[in-house]
Order: sequence, then C-alpha cells, then structure tokens
Amino acid sequence: MPAPRDRGSLVKAARMYFLDGRSQDDIARVLGTSRSNVSRMLSAARAQGVVEIRVHDQTARAPGLEQALRETFGLEHVRVAAFRPGADVLAAAGDLAAQWLDETIRDGQVVGLSWGTSLQAMVAAVNVDKPRDVEVVPLVGGLTVDASLVAGEELVRELASRLGASYRYLHGPALLRSEAARDALLAEPAIRAALESALSADVAIVGIGSVGIGSSNVILDGLALSPEEREAFLAENPVGDTCCRFFDADGKPIGGVVHDRVLAVELEELRRIPVVVGVATGAEKVAGVLGALRGGFVDGLITDSGLAHALLSAAETH
Repeated sequence: MPAPRDRGSLVKAARMYFLDGRSQDDIARVLGTSRSNVSRMLSAARAQGVVEIRVHDQTARAPGLEQALRETFGLEHVRVAAFRPGADVLAAAGDLAAQWLDETIRDGQVVGLSWGTSLQAMVAAVNVDKPRDVEVVPLVGGLTVDASLVAGEELVRELASRLGASYRYLHGPALLRSEAARDALLAEPAIRAALESALSADVAIVGIGSVGIGSSNVILDGLALSPEEREAFLAENPVGDTCCRFFDADGKPIGGVVHDRVLAVELEELRRIPVVVGVATGAEKVAGVLGALRGGFVDGLITDSGLAHALLSAAETH
C-alpha cells in the first residue's frame, strides 16, 4: 500500500514517532500501512518542513584545540569546551568532565576525587543510566573553610550518590594549624586506611588551582600562616596546586610548613595513579595548570577554549 502523502497524514505519523515515541511498526498498524511506508512518510515530513530537528548541544567541543594539547603536552585524555559567547565555561567543562567520567570508569574500579569549583560543576552534571559498581574515595581531607565551596567529603558523597556507587570518607580536615596535628591524624588507623584507599585508585579527577586566585587562596587562608611563614612559602615561587599540594613552574613539589599542615595524598603518590585527569577553566589559571602538566601530575585535562589557548601560547614561549 503506498504511503499517504497528504499533510494531515504526515503530521499524524510525525507526532506519533517524534513526540509520542511510538515505533514505526506501531505507527504502521495504526495507519494501516507498512513499516517501510511509515519510514518514507517520516522522511517526507522532514523534507516538507512538517518536522524540524534541532540539536541543542551544551557540550560542544573544540577538536583542534584538543589535538594541539595532546601533541604539545603528551596528554592521553583531553576535552575542551568550545567557545560560545556568554556561555558558562565552568558548567560546560563540568558537563564534559561528567561525560568523560561516565565513558571511562568500569565496574570494580576505585575513583579518587579532590575538591574545588570545577569538580563541583562536574559532580552536578553527573547523570548515569544505571548504577556503577565503583567506590569513590577522597584524595584530600574534608572541611572547607569557604562557604562557597562544598566540603570535600560532601562532594565524595554526592558523586557516589549520583553514580549509585559506594564511598569512603576521610574523617579529618584537609588543613591543619600545625604539623603535630597532622601527624596525630595520620596515626589514626581509620584515617591511614582512607588515605591508603586513595592510593589504590584506578582513576582520579582533580581540580587545579593557581596561586593568588580562587581555591588556592582558600587553602592558604585556612592554614592561618604567620607573615613569616607566608613569606617563606612565597619565596619558593609556587604557581599552582592540586589536592592542596603546591608546586612551582617546573612542577617541582614545594615542601615546608604548607606541605606539612595538609592531610592529603602526596604529589608523587598522585603520579602513580593510572589515570589522573585535571579539570580547570579560565585563562587566569594558566600558570598553575602549566606547572601541573610539567610536573606530570595529570595525564589528562578537561578545560575551556580560553585556558587551552593560553596554555598553548605559554608553551610556545618556553
């Protein structure tokens, strides 16, 4: 039987298929025709303007920049949110990070998580079709001192909830007021076990900070450094941080009082996790992210086009 081609029939077929989600076989039974005729009707509906299909892609990528970052920095995992006037680059990078996580993790794995605004955006965008049999573990202690940031342990719990996964807490603050306080926490079996579980992570997602802005300032303020301690720290020329651990422009970890008052994995330990991806946005973070790349703390990067361009430009000048 030939497919009816009057506009009313095309509208009816298109409505059932595109709006009601009915199969072409079901539509064929309703219209008293064949499945192949329904297929032709749907094609005719599109050709005649009865149906218009628009793809609202909130996670458009910049493949040219992604390839350039791979080649320049030897990265394996790269996602770059394409430039869009007025777009929320933090949300765009968070969406890409959530997609990457969903595509990458496998059942039975351990997933490590740090903290920061970029990871908040990622966690908010996570939405999986079925529960994932993974365990989410913290890479740093909890208890942020900034009301605008979700505490690290809550971010771990929220990600696990969205993945339908299990999780582990690190029951201790990331930032301490003395080395003795940190050592006392490390002596606790539960805290030691939590940090050891972080070292067993198969995949880690970390934020990357840049000294002088954002979460990096939160860390330094939370440590309540004396003027002399802050001056000694800055004399080491720190440029960025990840997992509350600071490093210089060449990616060399910075020791001293700031290092000794933090409860978190070490940068050398982070390097040993098989897959570590950093999430960061904004060209103002170029120094911190560049230091992390040079230090080999991450083997992947999820970012926006502005920071990607800044990284490539900075690499050309060195």
